[in-house]
Amino acid sequence: MSSAQYVKGMQEMRSHFGDAADKWIGAIHDIYPEFAKVNVEFPFGELYRRDVVDDKTRELCTVAALTVQGFALPELKVHVKGALNTGSSRAEILEIITQMIAYCGFPAATNALLATKEAFDELDAAS
Repeated sequence: MSSAQYVKGMQEMRSHFGDAADKWIGAIHDIYPEFAKVNVEFPFGELYRRDVVDDKTRELCTVAALTVQGFALPELKVHVKGALNTGSSRAEILEIITQMIAYCGFPAATNALLATKEAFDELDAAS
């Protein structure tokens, strides 16, 4: 997978997630390479590279969207780390999740809060 769009997408992913980008996409690639390709090229090779909003805003929006979904907890953990890497504070992330209670209810927001704590704990353990 060396298309220009894929290469640009991986560069963008690494700017948000560091080495975790390669690990995440590698795990997906092991299951189905075409899914990994689409996962990199569309959101990160196209959408995330647009310059209308900054990376911090994009990641906070993604945290909000994944919170409201209520079931995308592994992806939420990745994007919580991405939000921190792009300049968000832990307090900002927690506030976004709290605000989502109004849109998704307590169960989904609580799941997001617990997944976020796991992401914070993983980062704390690694440092």
